[in-house]
Amino acid sequence: MTSLYPLRFRPIFRQYIWGGRRLETLLGKRLGEGEHYAESWEVVDHGADQSVVSAGPLAGRSLHELIERYGMELLGRGGERRDRFPLLLKFLDAQRDLSVQVHPDDTQAARLDPPDYGKTEAWYVIHADPGSRIYAGLKAGVDRSTFERAIADGRVVECLHVVEPKPGDCLFVPARTVHALGAGVLVAELQQSSDTTYRIYDWDRLGADGRPRELHIAQALEVIDFERGPIEPVTMPAGAGDQVLVRCPAFTWRCRRLGRRSASFQWQSSTSFHLLTVIDGSVRVSGDPTGEPLGRGQTMLIPAACPVRVELVCERAVVLDGYVDPDPTPIGGPDSGD
Repeated sequence: MTSLYPLRFRPIFRQYIWGGRRLETLLGKRLGEGEHYAESWEVVDHGADQSVVSAGPLAGRSLHELIERYGMELLGRGGERRDRFPLLLKFLDAQRDLSVQVHPDDTQAARLDPPDYGKTEAWYVIHADPGSRIYAGLKAGVDRSTFERAIADGRVVECLHVVEPKPGDCLFVPARTVHALGAGVLVAELQQSSDTTYRIYDWDRLGADGRPRELHIAQALEVIDFERGPIEPVTMPAGAGDQVLVRCPAFTWRCRRLGRRSASFQWQSSTSFHLLTVIDGSVRVSGDPTGEPLGRGQTMLIPAACPVRVELVCERAVVLDGYVDPDPTPIGGPDSGD
């Protein structure tokens, strides 16, 4: 059996009416023709949506094939209980406002046909135009009856908490939270491996077929947590080298800043896989069969059983590190107790 090693994958691009081309201009992705590249799925194992290894002896293998073949060696502790890779890492380029939406939690999604994971997610802001917005949670005091009336009257936006994002902000959006990315924002998103979305409001616009896109009002009202209020961003303190941005049962997301004082990090093995995403600068990862630096806008999956050393190859770098903590103490969310 081929030994595991740090894995690079081919990105999967999604074009939607709200996308643009900043995945290319700001992150260096090679896009084809068209003006509406909305998402780049970097690591995914969800039905027909499959990341495919791009380098090394396992090139051409799908992520799901690797899960079936290597199990706990790739996933880490608890991997024997999983039938697929639990997380999805993507970039989103919002040239226009995304729909106002909500996602079910694990219990609610398990009742779907076919069953799915819930969708808890977090956004790391890479770029934000002046005046751009993120809609994160309902305003304090908005209950179900208030929200239902707002939907009927076309006043949904009046119920939403508004954040004016800046690069480096992280917003944790638990399942059952009403939310929307606003125009002018480019983010990295770490989420559970789910694609179940209930659309509440779509800005009265038409889809590519010239018709309004489908809304899912009844389903949304059943899953929204009306006890959860506004969400505020988490921001790293100036000078901080390493900070956990989000820790919840679904995942932990850590930001690692490398520079003169701290030019590397490493581990011999881990209780979990790690998703390393470079936001700025570049690093070199031991065991990478390409031998090339991992640069801005690139992601690598480090299997749990792989020893690894990540070294700075330029003046500074920012690396996001996503993994599953087997014993998480929640931080970064409205129910964290922090």
